[in-house]
Amino acid sequence: MNPNAPAVALNDLQKIYTSRKSKERKEALKGVTFDIPRGAFFGLLGPNGAGKSTLINILAGTVNKSSGDAAICGYDITRETRRAKMSLGVVPQELIVDTFFTVREALDIHAGYYGVPKEKRRTNTIIEALGLTQQADMNSRRLSGGMRRRLLVAKALVHNPPVLILDEPTAGVDVELRRQLWDYVVELNKQGTTVLLTTHYLEEAQELCDTIGIINNGQVIALDRKDALMRRMDRKQLVITPTDTLGALPPGLPGEITLTPEGQLVIAYAPSKLSVEEILSRVRESGVSIRDLATVEPKLEDVFRKMMKEDGNKKAA
Repeated sequence: MNPNAPAVALNDLQKIYTSRKSKERKEALKGVTFDIPRGAFFGLLGPNGAGKSTLINILAGTVNKSSGDAAICGYDITRETRRAKMSLGVVPQELIVDTFFTVREALDIHAGYYGVPKEKRRTNTIIEALGLTQQADMNSRRLSGGMRRRLLVAKALVHNPPVLILDEPTAGVDVELRRQLWDYVVELNKQGTTVLLTTHYLEEAQELCDTIGIINNGQVIALDRKDALMRRMDRKQLVITPTDTLGALPPGLPGEITLTPEGQLVIAYAPSKLSVEEILSRVRESGVSIRDLATVEPKLEDVFRKMMKEDGNKKAA
């Protein structure tokens, strides 16, 4: 393993599907290029059909790329396939389990696939960490959807991979199981495991990821640290609760102003053009006495919608 290589490196990665009947060509990935640093918690976001699953399947070795290069921890997925696969654990969207085996047996068998010696297997440790102790000797077909999802995560970790891909891991998982799963994955990330997450739950990506990539129509349209990406919105809200009830909007206030039914002043503003102190000064000058205030930051969903809209406008131009 090359310790200086990125966890994942993609260079001009392209995938073209050709229909057998019509011979129509569909370009699922259009020259995707980016790196994921070691130890990152990377969120890959995009609408259905954007190319996320194709990219993941190429890394996992279940789909062949048309051109370009891809490497995991410095191992080229084509020339060093075995080492690349040993460096990667994948949790797929589909709830596919070995229905003829218990949880413990399934993990032991999966570890055997990767050539992990019996004395080095971490089966019991992983079972305990993922809350599968009570289900350890239960046949996999009897597991609930949430427990099957945990088993898939467990199977992806049997060979202790430095890179973990989670493809929509919490789809159909209840709140408690979701939180327990994320607690464990966050701990893995703190210990050095690089995590690549795809999810339609953007609040999860906002809470967990430190770096975000947005893909649309097979192309990366945004890639940055989460905090830098959030600053692109250049929009916040200041929510002011007046001491006295307001009957109408005070004159002379900056920004986009709304008076809520509860009597709060909501002022939307661009931080690059207007400071909170300027707004508060103008509010006081208007004769409004402030009892309480709060700042509302933009959400990742707002950024995502903005990027998608801008990309659509570019393609329409």
